[in-house]
Amino acid sequence: MNKEYILHKSESRGFANHGWLKSAHTFSFANYHNAERIHFGVLRVLNDDYVAPGMGFGSHPHENMEIISIPLDGALEHQDSMGNHSIIKNGDIQVMSAGKGIYHSEYNSNKDIPVSFLQIWIFPNKKNVDPRYNQITLDKTNRINKLQQILSPNPQDDGVWIYQDAWFHLGNFDKNSTESYTTKKELNGMYLFIINGSIKVDSEIILNKRDGLGIKNKNQINFISLENNTEVLLMDIPMQN
Repeated sequence: MNKEYILHKSESRGFANHGWLKSAHTFSFANYHNAERIHFGVLRVLNDDYVAPGMGFGSHPHENMEIISIPLDGALEHQDSMGNHSIIKNGDIQVMSAGKGIYHSEYNSNKDIPVSFLQIWIFPNKKNVDPRYNQITLDKTNRINKLQQILSPNPQDDGVWIYQDAWFHLGNFDKNSTESYTTKKELNGMYLFIINGSIKVDSEIILNKRDGLGIKNKNQINFISLENNTEVLLMDIPMQN
C-alpha cells in the first residue's frame, strides 16, 4: 500500500467487552495497547461504543482534551461539573473542551434500548482553557450525497468548534455517488471512518463498515460509494500539534 495511507481494518481494532459496555478502539485505550496505534496526528481516540439499556459511565475526570461524541443509535444522557444536563441522539453532535479539568458522566437514558456512539478525542492547540460544553442538532438532509461540515476551529462556522485546526464532515451516500475533499490547512492529514456501507478511495483502497484510513502527505482525495446508505466520517486534522 502507498505510504500515504494507513489502513485500520475493523477487525484489527482493540475490543473490550464489559457486558454492559462493548467498545472497539482504533487507537490504544484503557487495557488495549498497540505501539503502532497511539494516535494519528492530533487524533488520539476513536472509540466505537455500545452501551446496554440503563447503563453508562459514572462521573470521571478529563483535562486538556477536546472530546467529541457522535450518537449513532439510541439516546445518550450527559451530566457534567459545569451543571450541564442533556440528552443527545442521532443527528446531534456534542463537544466538550476539558481544558483545566472537568468531571462528566454518560448514561444510556433508555431502559430498554441500547445506545451506540462514536467518542473521539483530539489533542487541543491550547491547554488549561476554561472547560466548555456544547451540543447542536444537525440537518441530516445536508449530507445526502455530499459531505456536511459538523466541526471546525471557528465558532461562526457550521457545526460545533474545538481548540484545534480540525474540520469534521459526515456524508450519507447512494451507490455510485462520488465525492472529493481537499484539506482546509496545507499540512493537515485526513482520517476516514466508515460508519456503514463501503467506499473506494482514490481508485485503489476499498473501505468497509467500521474500517478506518489515515491519509498523510496528501491534501486531496476522491472516493466513490459502493453501496446505498453508505455513511462516512471524514476528519481533517493537523499531523503535528
